[in-house]
Amino acid sequence: MNAEALFERELERFEREHPRSRELAARGRNSLLAGVPMHWMVRWAGGFPVFAAEAAGAHFTDVDGIDYVDFCLGDTGAMTGHSPEPVVRAIAEQAARGITLMLPSEDALWVGEELTRRFGVPRWQFALTATDANRFAIRLARLVTRRPKILVFNWCYHGTVDETVATLRDGAVVEREGNLGPPVPLDETTRVVEWNDVDALEHELAHGDVAVVLAEPALTNIGIVHADPGFHDSLREATRRHGTLLAIDETHTLCAGPGGFIAAHGLEPDIVTLGKAIGSGIPSAAYGFTEELAERIEGAIGPEESDTGGVGGTLAANVLSLAAMRATLTHVLTDRAFAGMITCAERFERGVAETIESAGLAWHVTRLGCRVEYLFRPERPRTGSEAAAGGNPLLDRLIHLYALNRGILLTPFHNMALMSPATTDEDVDRHSEVFAEAARELTS
Repeated sequence: MNAEALFERELERFEREHPRSRELAARGRNSLLAGVPMHWMVRWAGGFPVFAAEAAGAHFTDVDGIDYVDFCLGDTGAMTGHSPEPVVRAIAEQAARGITLMLPSEDALWVGEELTRRFGVPRWQFALTATDANRFAIRLARLVTRRPKILVFNWCYHGTVDETVATLRDGAVVEREGNLGPPVPLDETTRVVEWNDVDALEHELAHGDVAVVLAEPALTNIGIVHADPGFHDSLREATRRHGTLLAIDETHTLCAGPGGFIAAHGLEPDIVTLGKAIGSGIPSAAYGFTEELAERIEGAIGPEESDTGGVGGTLAANVLSLAAMRATLTHVLTDRAFAGMITCAERFERGVAETIESAGLAWHVTRLGCRVEYLFRPERPRTGSEAAAGGNPLLDRLIHLYALNRGILLTPFHNMALMSPATTDEDVDRHSEVFAEAARELTS
């Protein structure tokens, strides 16, 4: 069956089997912009989003009573699994003692020490989202270097940081499609190069105006695009030689292990940013610095300036978030948990690869730690532009909807699967069965 006909069939099935979600989606148009609490939710493949009723571990149930294996996991925010018991207990205990105080807690010290152990940099600050962590890190980098620009890689993802929603068009830096209301032209704030392009990186850093390179250690939001051998060494050497700071955003690549990609591959950044998963879904983020950079920052900020300048926030470092982070790092995202999660991801990868090979499809699957993704093209991209150009929006929507109709939730827009400590072999094998079924229908 061709993809268009199969997609129409699956749309009809989705609408038929989700009457309560359809009803709530219609009601939402009376009070919510576009009928949804976050505008991007209009892009869910079924024409309206599934409304969730409850979740636990690696599963959730929707308002129509359908159970799902959840491989989306809040697009990494629930990489711990939904509501892990030690974190729920810590949240309840802390909520009874106070939620936000604008005062430090002992948990903050413990979390800072643990993040130092895992990621290597010794000084930390806390925020509520990785977007905030990246934004604050950029401001501090500009402060100490006295340089105006940042450098990012084409088709990167660092949340909703204004300076990072940029791309290259005919060699010029411009706003990415969908960048809503950019405050200034992007070429005033940002330099952009392709991932894995060392020559372009050197050329842009040579201008001497880049405060910080903000990089994911692998592109993750345009399909997983790995670094070439030696690229990270070249990136670190070039930034040091040009007096530019290097910030590594581990928000998605924490999937590589307990200390993220940094620990797994021995990276040496000046700044580390983290978010989403470290609080098991409670709004939490952190950004850390080397000792040398921390001293420069402390020396550049006077006591009277420490509560201004666009860094921080009333709820940042609240005691509830810190309690959730401590419980998550102590009991959930442990060495043992990551070993099991990565084993599950390897099983997932094998199942997809076997179907692609046996069906003779010009697709491929790739993995980063406990994160797996399949792309509907034969070649593995080396750059963000290659990944974007090789996308297939129809197949992305079709496979996502096909899986959803059979009780499997993948991350939307590019079919990514994330393993949690609660994910089982049976969960993985169910996906392999559904993926094989879809492949058979597409090739029959």
